[in-house]
Amino acid sequence: MGKLDGKVAIVTGGARGLGRAYARRLAGLGAKIAVSDLNLKSYAEFEGEAKAMTAETTVDEIKADGGDALGFEFDIGDRDAVFAMVDEVVKAWGTVDILVANAGGGRGKPRETTATLVPQDLLELVTRMNFYGTVHSCSAVAPAMKAQKSGKIVTVASYAGSVAGIGGGYAHYGANKAAIAHYTRYLAQELGPYNINCNCIAPGVIETARIVELVGARSGDNEGNREIALRRNGQPEDCAKVVEFLTTDLSDYVSGALIPIDGGWNRAG
Repeated sequence: MGKLDGKVAIVTGGARGLGRAYARRLAGLGAKIAVSDLNLKSYAEFEGEAKAMTAETTVDEIKADGGDALGFEFDIGDRDAVFAMVDEVVKAWGTVDILVANAGGGRGKPRETTATLVPQDLLELVTRMNFYGTVHSCSAVAPAMKAQKSGKIVTVASYAGSVAGIGGGYAHYGANKAAIAHYTRYLAQELGPYNINCNCIAPGVIETARIVELVGARSGDNEGNREIALRRNGQPEDCAKVVEFLTTDLSDYVSGALIPIDGGWNRAG
């Protein structure tokens, strides 16, 4: 018997990297998993991500391991599409017990995305991907969770949402992640009376294949490790373990929290 047997979970941005790790972790605990992404084969953009796959999509991996999964492709910034996906999940499985609102990410180069220089198109795109997508996802699952008077919602911020990077680059991304963290506190206040736990995680440098390929983040040769108490970068499973905690009965009296998953990163802004 798994801790999440009989539960229904939605993981947005689950085609690769951290989202894939969350989806597979929850499936391993017995949950039925709905995986959404703009492209369920987006892992193909990065060689390391593609090599890590054991089947055609995260959905297929879960099924191959004996789990139950559905896949959806749409833009997380499209409110109607998000609500339509949740409706399909409820029709298929009866309810939604868990949401991991993981979809998001950054765009542009640090030197081009400082607080006053970020292009309008990138500001709008990153806000749509991160903040709007999170709000849409939480709003869509709330009615089902309220009706059953239970649920677990995990949103995803970032270390960048708490500490401004030196030089001020990626301001649009960091500001959106900060907004997600504070939105989650409001969410917890609204949904707490319905026995719905709402918490936010804030990963630091996590060695997904994408991050390794884009910025060369590897344990042992990254100068940033000197600023991390545990002297290593994180792995996807480090985050997935915290998501397990926040989606099972282990966290029944935890809500409105922002949990850093950064190894004790102590960098000043």
